[in-house]
Amino acid sequence: MRDDTLKYLLVLPAVLVVSATAVWPLAESLRLSFTVGRLNRPGSLDQYLGFENFSWAFMEDPAFWNSVWVTAVYTVATVGLTTVLALGLALLLAPEGRLRSTARTLLILPFAMSPALIGVSFRFMFNPEFGLFDAFFGLMLPPLAEISWLANPTLAFAVCVMADVWGWIPFLTLVLIGGLAAVPRETIEAARIDGANAWRVFRDVTLPQMGPVLAVVVILKTIFSLKTFDQIFMLTNGGPGTATQTLSHYIYFNGMKYGQIGYAASVAWLMVIPMIILTYFYAKFVFRKE
Repeated sequence: MRDDTLKYLLVLPAVLVVSATAVWPLAESLRLSFTVGRLNRPGSLDQYLGFENFSWAFMEDPAFWNSVWVTAVYTVATVGLTTVLALGLALLLAPEGRLRSTARTLLILPFAMSPALIGVSFRFMFNPEFGLFDAFFGLMLPPLAEISWLANPTLAFAVCVMADVWGWIPFLTLVLIGGLAAVPRETIEAARIDGANAWRVFRDVTLPQMGPVLAVVVILKTIFSLKTFDQIFMLTNGGPGTATQTLSHYIYFNGMKYGQIGYAASVAWLMVIPMIILTYFYAKFVFRKE
């Protein structure tokens, strides 16, 4: 058998699996986005509607724009906070040492939890009757113990951001520790010999050389923040009202609760487009040629 034939045969199983689990569902969802797609209407999954679903989302549906706004603010808040805090922890844990090695091992434990489990955990911790935070505030800050965190739109959104940041900091910290290890020690030592203090070494030497790694971290975290669902679903279910309803939750809400499969598919594709763009830049940074 020729070598060029063998290599195609070796990748054929992977191509078939990806086609069955990714390509075909994407193509089918794209088709559904141009149909009426109502589960309570027989034959509507094949009833062509054109671009009316997309037009309705852009022109007539305020709930869609609310979910876009919530997703945008949520993404900016989680990406910014997680990146900054993870970078700070990476700088603290980058030097070698027995204690730091143990800390790095323990650091991965929160990331091992599923987002749904994190959502359930934070929902119970912020329970106003028997939650951990309610007990803590009752002892340390009694005025805050009277607050029902998940019943207030602003506070519920803040709790969602807090839960996401807590879950993602460990992984991004480990990635940034790896990036710091790749910074040449010679440049840092040269800057210190020239009289630069720790802040100037970080600002002028370490941070610029961490640029590609930080770009990958930000893009990757942005992709996951844009499509977050299970954590929001288990923590607040989009409430109170629609204060924490992200695009993914809005898609689920329309498709699974109201049976509007066609409209849900069109909104899903509106969310996929920016994620495809971000994925392109992510691949560009990851596979860039030196």
